[in-house]
Amino acid sequence: MEALALEWAEGAPKLWAAEDMARRGLVTTVSSPAGTAVVVGWVGSFRDRVAGARRLLDGFGPPGAAPRLPTGDYAAVLVGRDRIVLMRDEQARIPLFFRAAGGRVSAVSTSACRLGDAAELERRYFCRYLTGNMAQPHSELTPFAAVHRVLGGEVVELSLTGRIRGRVSRPARRTDAPPWPAPEGRDVIGAAKDLRLALENAVGRRTGEMTACHVSGGTDSTSIALLAARQQAAGQGGPGDLVLLAGRFGRGELAGERPYVDEAMEEIRRQAPAARPVVVDADDVADFDDFRHHAGDPDEPHAHAFRAPFWSRLHAAASELGCDTLLTGCGADPIADANPLHLHALARTGQLRQMTKQARAWAAGGERGVRDVVSAYVVRPALPLAAERTTALVHRRGTVLGGLGVFARPPWLRSAFARAHGYREAAIAESRFVFGHEPEQSLYDAVTYLAAPDPLSWHHARRSGFFLSHPFLDPEVIATMRRLPAEAAFRPGRPKAVLREAMADLLPPRIRGRTVKVPFDEVYARGLRTHGEELIELCRSARHPLVAEMFDVETLCRAVREARLGVGDATSWDRVNSSLALVAWLERLARRPRAHGAAGSLIAAP
Repeated sequence: MEALALEWAEGAPKLWAAEDMARRGLVTTVSSPAGTAVVVGWVGSFRDRVAGARRLLDGFGPPGAAPRLPTGDYAAVLVGRDRIVLMRDEQARIPLFFRAAGGRVSAVSTSACRLGDAAELERRYFCRYLTGNMAQPHSELTPFAAVHRVLGGEVVELSLTGRIRGRVSRPARRTDAPPWPAPEGRDVIGAAKDLRLALENAVGRRTGEMTACHVSGGTDSTSIALLAARQQAAGQGGPGDLVLLAGRFGRGELAGERPYVDEAMEEIRRQAPAARPVVVDADDVADFDDFRHHAGDPDEPHAHAFRAPFWSRLHAAASELGCDTLLTGCGADPIADANPLHLHALARTGQLRQMTKQARAWAAGGERGVRDVVSAYVVRPALPLAAERTTALVHRRGTVLGGLGVFARPPWLRSAFARAHGYREAAIAESRFVFGHEPEQSLYDAVTYLAAPDPLSWHHARRSGFFLSHPFLDPEVIATMRRLPAEAAFRPGRPKAVLREAMADLLPPRIRGRTVKVPFDEVYARGLRTHGEELIELCRSARHPLVAEMFDVETLCRAVREARLGVGDATSWDRVNSSLALVAWLERLARRPRAHGAAGSLIAAP
């Protein structure tokens, strides 16, 4: 989807923005004596998008200016008097790409397909894509040769003729506040107060004129909706501007979530009586519904396209009501819960006795063995590829999916393709991205790419009129939890202890005390039962030459059959899902137009 574009005509830069998206508030254009800026998304505050875009232009417009990137969900292009600046915020929700050769940029767009040539694909990208289960892309490579991604938190400076002057990546999120002291009761209460304030600020930055909140009945989404309701009740929103959006399952395991959803809705409406509950019937939804469309149409392969049917139904309901933003609880699991990779830090610094003591506590709290805990959070982060090879030797037992980990080459990826295009190097790079030298800190840097279905939101934005937004992934929230010792956040048998303490006065008892949610396994299994043969036929009938060059199709089909039978686990199934999405994407690639998005207009740069 193309929301903005930068091109050169007769040596002069020209900015292009989609008028239909501008009318719905998804794109903001501002001008001043310093230049012109087109911002996709929002800067600073969703409600004050124009003011935020002006501050961005004023901050980066002057020659040589290099302020810190402000908070927001945005991609922006600024054309000043003596330079052009491309940038994305650290959360990297909104994509931005440029086509370059010989150190000179010839075009910029939010659509990689628009810039790329379907006949010139970058095979190294596909190796990187297949090394893991990230919810959204995070490396410079794109599917197309000579098309590059502006990374999250990166600022790219160009001359007015397109010459690349520099690329600067902002440092990872940090907080200037000192770490919390040893966790006694008072300190945990203090941490909860800090988290509550950070979440209130994050929600306040994201509410719009008509805000939808996804309510699943869990601690995370209920917390976000309650805070939005409190802000509405305090006069920070207008009457009727809060929608409570829930998916309802009347049968199967997920029907057990209904009492929690009902209690959450009741409590939220008690805080904000004007809030409008909207319950979407999802009994007929299954993963992989209309898979060729959901996986084939996005700008890049989307590893989580199999789950798009459920989110698409929620998107459609919110769009029909005229919502301009949809808040979720995505990201709370890795952010608001205790960080088990702290065990790696203890082992790394020689505190083996303390590490063993805490590993026993983790094992007791999670009903796992101490050996399993140490293997998952100490050994695997230190030696991820070796640990996966060992697991595969033990568990494969004649299957395709048994023991298949996150980074190892899947058996259906041809070894010749993997060697020729750097799969091993990509796997090493991906494992370092996820774990890094300090895995307990790398978790917070990688979480924004792990936790949220943003490519789906981006793909639907023009039609639905809004983006998903995730308060738990706000930089202030992440910084608050990042400086909190793992011991303070961990309470055996009580996940997300600090979050529960932070929301103790708002969460209803049933939700405050629950520790387990029903997963979507049944929806996934039903999808494979319903669409398994279609997925196999998709692979066997694929005509794009890269499919056969890259995959042993029959082995991939065997993996689909094993997944239908329940062989493997969520990690190995995700490897199948991402490969199927890639096949569907390649099949639709040849039919893509390379024209500007609908209803666009050119904005003359100074």
